[in-house]
Amino acid sequence: MILQSKRVWLGGQFVAAQVELSGGKIERIYPWGTKAADEDYGSERVLPGFIDVHTHGSYGFDTNDAQPQGLRDWMRRIPEEGVTGILPTTVTQMPDVLTAAVANVARVAREGYEGAEILGIHFEGPYLDMEYKGAQPPEAIARATVEEFCRYQEAAHGMIRYITLAPEHDEDFSLTRYCRQHGVVVSMGHSCAGYETALMGIANGAMSMTHVYNGMTPYHHRKPGLVGTAFRVRDIYGEVICDGCHSHLAALNNFFTAKGRDYAIMITDSLRAKHCPAGGEYDLGGHPIEIGQDGLARLKGTDTIAGSTLCMNQGLRILVEEAMVPFDAALNSCTVNPARALGVDDRKGSLRAGCDGDVVVLSDDYQVIQTWCRGKAMLS
Repeated sequence: MILQSKRVWLGGQFVAAQVELSGGKIERIYPWGTKAADEDYGSERVLPGFIDVHTHGSYGFDTNDAQPQGLRDWMRRIPEEGVTGILPTTVTQMPDVLTAAVANVARVAREGYEGAEILGIHFEGPYLDMEYKGAQPPEAIARATVEEFCRYQEAAHGMIRYITLAPEHDEDFSLTRYCRQHGVVVSMGHSCAGYETALMGIANGAMSMTHVYNGMTPYHHRKPGLVGTAFRVRDIYGEVICDGCHSHLAALNNFFTAKGRDYAIMITDSLRAKHCPAGGEYDLGGHPIEIGQDGLARLKGTDTIAGSTLCMNQGLRILVEEAMVPFDAALNSCTVNPARALGVDDRKGSLRAGCDGDVVVLSDDYQVIQTWCRGKAMLS
């Protein structure tokens, strides 16, 4: 299969080129017009597939539901927004719920599915700070221990690849160090940690920060906290929700200005309500939430934000067209940067020979024309 366009994203720029897909991989890259093209996309943008490392669900399904068919449907349909790789994300809940959730992801990964590739599990909580829990259920927040985490990882068959925790509640940074030693990305979030504690978290193995600005102390020039740490320590990753609601457009621009093109990670933090009608009532971690016309989820009857219904292609549009983030930095944040954070950039996040055949074709108005997941066209 040969895809052709006058605008293929190669080496941080658009090039007239052809992409040959074979056996689920990118076999070769050719100059435009070298061979007869099976799909000629004219001047539409041909980009690496998007990777969402923080997403709880969509289409009425939540990772904590632990339903195999719901997870399969999600993976099959999510390429409609250009997503080709994903970390199904848990929300703080009681041990039996979390155990079933991670076991379900492992089961589906083992038995097979179509669509976006499950690159692991993002375990958000339950090791969080009570004050900055956000919409996470307070009754299920727990003390961080290596022993308990190992039980979850055993149920997940080793698929937990990313964990959000509050570093100030990880005694002696024991879980942080354990995760780093065993290939699990530690992301600091839902935390009241100050700047000095955050630095110690990084020194002991933390390498990312969860939805910067949200679920943490606000930035203050005398108390920089986690936000100030994300700005100051350029070579740790930082997630950011790019819906223009969780964070002001100017704050998004400030974040990308501080992090540069290599360490920002765009996330959706989407809930089961994504791709469902606005105005509905759903739940998060057993607590009722409402979806407003702005697409934000809030705990019912409160102003507490509980997540988003953002699509990745629209997040890219908001970053570039509204927050005025340079296109290469915005695109990196949903392709090669999350791939590098997860250690899969040898096969994900770029259009290069030998990488997986994960490709999204995007129009100038950011609509997804086609998505290829490991060489298979997903949109009819």
